[in-house]
Amino acid sequence: MTARRSDCPVACTLDLVGDRWTLLVLRDLFGGKQRFDEFRASPEGVATNVLAERLERLEREQFVTRERDPDDGRRVVYALTPRGAGLLPLMLAMRDWGLANIPRTNLAAFKAMHASAAARPSKPSKPSKPSKPPKPS
Repeated sequence: MTARRSDCPVACTLDLVGDRWTLLVLRDLFGGKQRFDEFRASPEGVATNVLAERLERLEREQFVTRERDPDDGRRVVYALTPRGAGLLPLMLAMRDWGLANIPRTNLAAFKAMHASAAARPSKPSKPSKPSKPPKPS
């Protein structure tokens, strides 16, 4: 885990996900992107070495998982963990703030960036472990 500068929850969150590229990778994960080349295709143009470092950091901090692509074992796919998915309210708040406060931003542009990921056929997910029934009291 990243070393803390303080115990402030805002500062600690920023230490984990507060740089531009990490937030954009998270945005793309929420939009359905899973593969390195899909992240690279985003219009902001992140450098490959920066993207690789951010994905490694997100995995190390348990925001994403990295697994072999079931269709091509030479490639990997990334997915949000429950911890990473917990950032959705933050991402939506940032999107909404940008729409309300930054001229010439629009929801259509945001949605269009994710259209290619959404159009990709979905892969069957691994079956989840059955939950144990509650113990009688």
